[in-house]
Amino acid sequence: MSQDLELSLYVFVLATFLGFELIRRVSPLLHTPLMSLTNAISAIAVVGSILVAGEQKSVLSTVLGTLAVTCSMINIVGGYLITYRMLRMFRKSGKERS
Repeated sequence: MSQDLELSLYVFVLATFLGFELIRRVSPLLHTPLMSLTNAISAIAVVGSILVAGEQKSVLSTVLGTLAVTCSMINIVGGYLITYRMLRMFRKSGKERS
């Protein structure tokens, strides 16, 4: 395994554990702003993954770029739906809309 790949995997694993710990300790009051920030980060990831998939340097990069676009879009749509549902919980009962 090359040294660059090993370093990249090390950073990825550390970022995964750190991200999991940070998200797990977030107060429910901060959930909606955090989801909005996560959606913004996912939107940046979509742009980057579209660029990677569109370069078509190799079959692997195209497949991984397409997979990244799919995963980021699922994250954006799911985050939007959760945020919308949480914001509906704070509406007054006289102003209910679907």
